[in-house]
Amino acid sequence: MVKHRRFSDKPKEDSNQKETELQEKNISAEKTSLDLKTILLSGTKYVYIIAAVALLSGIFTPITLGIEIENVIFGMLSIFLGLGGGIVIFLGIKYQKFTTIMVCSGLAIMFGSLVLIYESTNHALFN
Repeated sequence: MVKHRRFSDKPKEDSNQKETELQEKNISAEKTSLDLKTILLSGTKYVYIIAAVALLSGIFTPITLGIEIENVIFGMLSIFLGLGGGIVIFLGIKYQKFTTIMVCSGLAIMFGSLVLIYESTNHALFN
């Protein structure tokens, strides 16, 4: 008669070995180097994004069309608010900590930016 092995019949050594491997992976994932080069590389990434959004949002509009600078600054700030919401969503997905909270807050920030954009164009989204 053949004895069948069940999942619960596995020796405990295998499960302990797997647990230690998982712990080692978690420890190595938590260790991040915070040297100057890493900080500069991640910082320049956000500087490029902000510069591109500033140019796309119309930093040259007052020069070319003669529109008041206050309206342009308000428009740029509302677009930067939307950019911040996008960055919050990206970081929430990337680090997988508080993912639901960060994605929902990022969407709320982007929705707030949309409301500000509609208000600046004198087309109220809500009456």
